[in-house]
Amino acid sequence: MPLSEHEQRLLEQIERALVDDDPKFASSVRTGDRRIKARRKLQLGALLVLVGMAVLVGGAVAPSVPLGVLGFLVAFGGLALAVLNYRSATGAVETGGTAGPAGAAPGRPSRGGKPRRQPLKNRLEERFRRRYDQ
Repeated sequence: MPLSEHEQRLLEQIERALVDDDPKFASSVRTGDRRIKARRKLQLGALLVLVGMAVLVGGAVAPSVPLGVLGFLVAFGGLALAVLNYRSATGAVETGGTAGPAGAAPGRPSRGGKPRRQPLKNRLEERFRRRYDQ
């Protein structure tokens, strides 16, 4: 949903004020794509998983429990890093969750019989819109 002209003007004023107040922060926020940083973290996570597995196997070959535990922790940390950055790295679009299958009404039971709750972001945006309209 595009912004209205009034909202666009307000956003431009806020951006100008940010640049005037803290130009270093504004340039750091403006530059770079989030997906590139997330892809780097995803690649780092995959590398950590491989290194952790190698250290884990090394700890099993040379019977060393601390080395095996260290390998497990490194692999687990890499997996966590990769999983947490997967959605933003791949650019997967989050569904709105407002309509179920084949245009079912929001809040109505879908396949599982349970009503689907909207994500917190959508609920907060809707609440803000209602306040703004009043």
